[in-house]
Amino acid sequence: MATIRARKQADGSTRYTAIVRIRKGKIIIHQEYRTFAHRVAAVTWAKHREVVLEDPSAFARVQHGAPTLAELIRWYIETFEKISKWQRSKQAHLELLERHSLGKCNALTLTSAALIDHVRSRRAKGAGPATVANDLIWMGVVLRAAKSVRELPVRPEIVQEARNACAELRLIGKARKRARRPTPGELEQLRDYFAHRDKRSRIPMLAIMEFALASARRESEICRLEWRDNDERTRIGLVRDAKHPTAKEGNHRRFKYTPEGWALVQAQPRSSEYIFPYEPRSIGAAFTRACHVLGIKDLRFHDLRHEATSRLFERGYQIHEVAQFTLHDSWNELKRYANLKPENVRELTPPAAQDAPHHSRAKILVPSQAASGVGRSARRDRAH
Repeated sequence: MATIRARKQADGSTRYTAIVRIRKGKIIIHQEYRTFAHRVAAVTWAKHREVVLEDPSAFARVQHGAPTLAELIRWYIETFEKISKWQRSKQAHLELLERHSLGKCNALTLTSAALIDHVRSRRAKGAGPATVANDLIWMGVVLRAAKSVRELPVRPEIVQEARNACAELRLIGKARKRARRPTPGELEQLRDYFAHRDKRSRIPMLAIMEFALASARRESEICRLEWRDNDERTRIGLVRDAKHPTAKEGNHRRFKYTPEGWALVQAQPRSSEYIFPYEPRSIGAAFTRACHVLGIKDLRFHDLRHEATSRLFERGYQIHEVAQFTLHDSWNELKRYANLKPENVRELTPPAAQDAPHHSRAKILVPSQAASGVGRSARRDRAH
């Protein structure tokens, strides 16, 4: 209940101070007051404030001020970045949202409509459906942390509401699967460029590019490979803290070197504990710069991993064998990298056809036909 105190002033007039208190047990957790010239005004104000403060969000705004979304993002980064050790892509995305105009919004009164409008404006400026979908993912992460850790009355559920609406409106979606492989001509251009560049550069980009093509390693993994982890007898290496959706730290994975990859490793100077002691960002930037200079469009360093994986399939390795080189956990992940070219598929000659007379037309059955008996029509055996 509010308290009204009357005080006589020096000029003989009376001033009325309305005091509103909120208690938790016997402890006063909030108090505010205001002075008026008339008692009726003091009572009216006190009753209004009591009604307003019954709303938990309004009470939280009084206690915590009005934190903006940008302030919560900065708090989240400073609190959890070093503990979680997330990838630089997440860091860059959070900092982008922190700088964006949406970051100025009051986090306590943020609505799904505001999020949908943010997605719409980002798409209108050229952002892809998967990129803006990530905006919503990271905003949801920040709001859930603010609610559970700081006990702020934010509403993380508005993110899911916005996601559902944006999905129906086709504003967000999954990333398009890349199937870009460098052509032989593009690789020759890059080899010539790096051969001249490396004479005046500290980073041996030619050797790193060739190793990426021979090992299917990401640039961050290449820079983390250590000499002590190599087994010369079995040609096995170790990727420390291999990429994983939820458990990267301590996820050490052993992999097989190809003969070409092993030869490139042995040719490197042992001047550090790392085989390629360089900064991954510098490698990616050097590769992007080379493509720009040479006029090679839409080619990324990560596409070399696609190329290397596809080459392993083309050499005849089976799925479970390719995974020992690339460290993919499932075929669903691995098939994204298996961008095979029809002209590079191996020719397998059935044993029965080896002894068949040249003048006869040998009939070849695929496994499904062999299991079901002789083909139903002779036309299926004709060459198309």
